[in-house]
Amino acid sequence: MTIAGPPPQSPPVAAHPRGLALHWQILIGLLCGAVAGLIAGQVWPAGAGDGRQRLLWFSANVAQPVGQIFLRLIFMVVIPLVFCALAVGVAGLGEIRKLGRVGGRTLLLTAVFSMISVIIAIGLVNLVKPGRGLSEQQQADLRTRFASEAGKAVEAAKQSKPLRDALLDIIPRNPLREMVGAIDNSSPGGGMLAVMFFALVFGAALLAAGPKGAPLVAVLDAGFEVCMKVIGFAMRLAPAGVAGLMFALTAELGLDILRVLAVFVLTAIAGLALHMFGTYGVALRWFAKRSPLEFFRGISDVMLTAFATASSNATLPTALRAAETRLRLRPQVSNFVLTVGATANQNGTALFEGVTVLFLAQVFGVPLSLEQQLVVAAMCVLAGIGTAGVPGGSIPYIAIVLQTVHVPAESVALILGVDRLLDMCRTTVNVSGDLAIAACVDQAER
Repeated sequence: MTIAGPPPQSPPVAAHPRGLALHWQILIGLLCGAVAGLIAGQVWPAGAGDGRQRLLWFSANVAQPVGQIFLRLIFMVVIPLVFCALAVGVAGLGEIRKLGRVGGRTLLLTAVFSMISVIIAIGLVNLVKPGRGLSEQQQADLRTRFASEAGKAVEAAKQSKPLRDALLDIIPRNPLREMVGAIDNSSPGGGMLAVMFFALVFGAALLAAGPKGAPLVAVLDAGFEVCMKVIGFAMRLAPAGVAGLMFALTAELGLDILRVLAVFVLTAIAGLALHMFGTYGVALRWFAKRSPLEFFRGISDVMLTAFATASSNATLPTALRAAETRLRLRPQVSNFVLTVGATANQNGTALFEGVTVLFLAQVFGVPLSLEQQLVVAAMCVLAGIGTAGVPGGSIPYIAIVLQTVHVPAESVALILGVDRLLDMCRTTVNVSGDLAIAACVDQAER
C-alpha cells in the first residue's frame, strides 16, 4: 500500500534480502575470534611486558563489551519471557480436559521422558566431567572476566540451604520481589524457581477461569511473542558478540578452552543419542509394541527435516504426515500429541540444558551439591514447557538456570558458537520423542 507524500527511503536491511544464515555468521564469528585470540596470545604471551598489557586492555575494554551488549539484550527480557511462556503453556493445555485419557497419557509420557533425559544429562556430565580441563587460575580468570560478582560464586554455591527451607522458598511470598532479584541472585527466597512456580500456578488459574481468562491469555501470548522478537534482535548481534568473547578467552587461555568445548559437544551429542535410541527404543518396544528400527526408518524424513531446520514448529507438518502415512497412527491421536508436543515435549532440549548448566559449573569451578543438581533437573524440565520450538529458543532458559546455581549467566556465551549444531541434534530428539509418544498413546488407546 502506497503512502501520500515523498516515497520513503528503503531500509538498510532491504538492500540485502539474501545473505549468509545467522548460524553460519555465528560460527564464522567464533572461528575468527578464536583464531585471532590464539595468534594474539602467541605474539604477546604472559610476561611479554607492554604488549601483553595492551592485549589485556583491548580484551577488557573492546572485545568483552561487544559481547556484553549482546548478552544484556537477552537478559533484559528473561523474566517476562519465562513468566509469559510458562503461564501461556499451562493455559494452552485446556483441550486436554476434553480429550481425557489421550491428554493424560500424553502429559505423563512427556513428564517421564523429560525426567529421564535430565537424569541422563546429570549422570553423563558427572561421569565424563567435560568442564574439568582448566586450571584453578584459568577458572579464576574466567570468573573475573564474565561477571563482577562471579568471584563469590564458589562460596555462595557451597552455602546451600536446608532442604526444608529450599522447598518452602519455591512458593513465593512476594512474586514481584522474586522477579526483581532473580537475575542477580538478590531475591530473598527461591529466586527463579519461585518465579516459575508462580507462573505455573497463574497459568493453572487461567485454565480454570475458562473463557473469562481468554483475554489475559491473549495478552500474555502477545507478550511472549514480543520477547521472542527482542531476542531475535539480540541474536543479530551474536556474531560480533561471540567473536569478541572468544577473542578474549583464547588470547589468555589458548587451546585449553577449545579442547574443553570439544569435550562438551561430544558429551551432549552422546547424551542425546543415548536418550533417543535408548529411552525411546525401550518405550517403543514395550509400550508401543513396535520395532524401534522400523520406527526410526519410517520417520527418517522427519528426523532429517528437524536436523536441517532446528525447529520443532517447522517440522510439524512433516511429522503429521509421517504419523498418518508411515506409522499408521490414528489422526485423532497423532494430531493432538504432535501439536502439543511441538511446544510442551522438549526433552531433548531439557537434556541439553542440563548438560550445559553442569558443564559451565565445572568450567567455573562451582561445586554443585546433589540438592542443587536436583534443582537444575527440575528447572530444566519446567523450562521445556516454555522453550520455543525455534532455533536458539533455549538460550534464555540456560541463562536463568545458571544464575540460580550461582554460575555467571554471561558464561552462556561460551557455548553459542557450537549451539547451532547441538540445536539441530536436540531438535531431532524432540521431534522423534513426539512421534514416539504418539505411537505409545495410540497403542494404549487401541
